[in-house]
Amino acid sequence: MLPESAPYCPEPLQDILEDVSNCIIPGLTHWQSPNFFAYFHANASTAGFFGEMLCSGFNVVGFNWISSPAATELESIVLDWMGKMLKLPSSFLFSGTGGGVLHGSTCEAAVCVLAAARDKALKELGGWENITKLVVYASDQAHFTFQKAAKLVGIPPSNFRLIETSFSTGFSLSPENLRFVIEDDIRSGLVPLFLCATIGTTPSGAVDPIAELGKVAMEFKLWLHIDAAYAGSGCICPELRHYLDGVELANSISMNPHKWFLTNMDCCCLWIKEPKLLVDSLSTDPEILRNNASKSKAVVDYKDWQIALSRRFRALKLWVVIRRHGLANLMCHIRSDIAMLNDSKHLWEKMRGLRS
Repeated sequence: MLPESAPYCPEPLQDILEDVSNCIIPGLTHWQSPNFFAYFHANASTAGFFGEMLCSGFNVVGFNWISSPAATELESIVLDWMGKMLKLPSSFLFSGTGGGVLHGSTCEAAVCVLAAARDKALKELGGWENITKLVVYASDQAHFTFQKAAKLVGIPPSNFRLIETSFSTGFSLSPENLRFVIEDDIRSGLVPLFLCATIGTTPSGAVDPIAELGKVAMEFKLWLHIDAAYAGSGCICPELRHYLDGVELANSISMNPHKWFLTNMDCCCLWIKEPKLLVDSLSTDPEILRNNASKSKAVVDYKDWQIALSRRFRALKLWVVIRRHGLANLMCHIRSDIAMLNDSKHLWEKMRGLRS
């Protein structure tokens, strides 16, 4: 339906839009359709669309503070806003001793925190020759992106432990099973490095017991990361906040506003207790980027908090979403979804009763 080669001359916008309607839209999977039930919904909103439009229109590349001060400052502010909505400890906030960054996806966040954990451990162990000893742990319900991230930072695939879960525990990760696997690895001369605990797993929606797992992580000196990509948004509601109990024991936590927070793709919040560990692993200091602001260490250069150099002004759309909806309406959005789920559950139970 479309030509095999690009046009040599410019074409009218109307012709392009007609092709969008006739050739592109019919072949799309409509993720915003009320009839779309696959995966998790990529929740969007008018506010998110407007924020994304502004982000694309300004087209700033805020890799360091001086390249676009407002982009960096707004990101720091919005991440503290989000952290306070989730009632994260001040150790994760810029207003405390930690900080946050917006990534495009959980996979990016996972690579970054795994790199920080790896470098910290290798420094303590005495060098890179020890990388084959490092072990990463997660439940068999955890997102597969953490296996990819571990591989990307050099962890041997044979050193990634997927710990079996069961229906009896709601498919959450058992602290006892985790301890058993860790102790077995230590006896084999391996070094426990990293534990991923999940709030709302993709296969089953399971929630891992953060507080109990945090105690195990502290005992064996593991880096504890909480993947709250999907269900973490719900923790802005006081009645759901208990799922984050124990978060103070974690080293880092990520949550995706583009899943349940009415924010258009892409937007992943990552908070970390010790930003210096992230910066030590990811920082670059080429001559062309040196400036007095960065040299002062009084500003945030987000290029050192992520994989890429270039970055989008994601904070703008999240800021617009939060301001346009407000915490009250965002909580209503979450509660409405949960109410519909409960209605569906009751209807299903009623139908089962009629059949029996």
